[in-house]
Amino acid sequence: MDTGTKGETGGLRWMGLPGGLLTMRRTLLVVWCALLAVATALLLGLLVGPAWAAVAAFWPAVGVWGWVLLGRNWRSWRYAERADDLLISRGVLWREQTVVPYGRMQLVEVTSGPVERRFGLASLQLHTAAAATDARIPGLVPAEAERLRDRLAALGEARSAGL
Repeated sequence: MDTGTKGETGGLRWMGLPGGLLTMRRTLLVVWCALLAVATALLLGLLVGPAWAAVAAFWPAVGVWGWVLLGRNWRSWRYAERADDLLISRGVLWREQTVVPYGRMQLVEVTSGPVERRFGLASLQLHTAAAATDARIPGLVPAEAERLRDRLAALGEARSAGL
C-alpha cells in the first residue's frame, strides 16, 4: 500500500499521507462536479434556453483545477515523531508546521466518518491544553492511526507524569 512520501530531513523521518486520502478527495471532487454540471445544464437549459446549458462546462473546468490542487495539497502533508514532540507540516502556498509536545496532550482520538471508512481511512485528532495547538492528521490507514494514537497516548502519559 502506498503510504505517501517518506524522507529524511535534518535527521527526522517524515511520513506522508497514504494515497487513499488523495483518491477519496478526488472521487468526491469528480462526483460533486458531475452533479453540479448536470444540475446547471438542466436548470439553465430548461429555464433560459438550450444555448445556456453550455455554461455547465464551468464545472468540469473547476474539476480539472481542483484535481491538480488536491494533488499538491496531499503531497504537502507529512508528520514526524521526535523524542519530545510530534511535528505536523502542511500547506502549499502558506506552509504551516505544528509542534505538539507529548507532555501537553490531553486527548488523542481516532475518528472515521462514513466516507473515510469506505476508503479505508481514519483521522487522528490531538487535543492539548491550549486549543490553538490542537492538531489533526487526516487520511491515515486505521492501523497506523491506532498505532500512533497508542504511542502518543503512552508518551503523553509518561511526559505529563513528570510535571
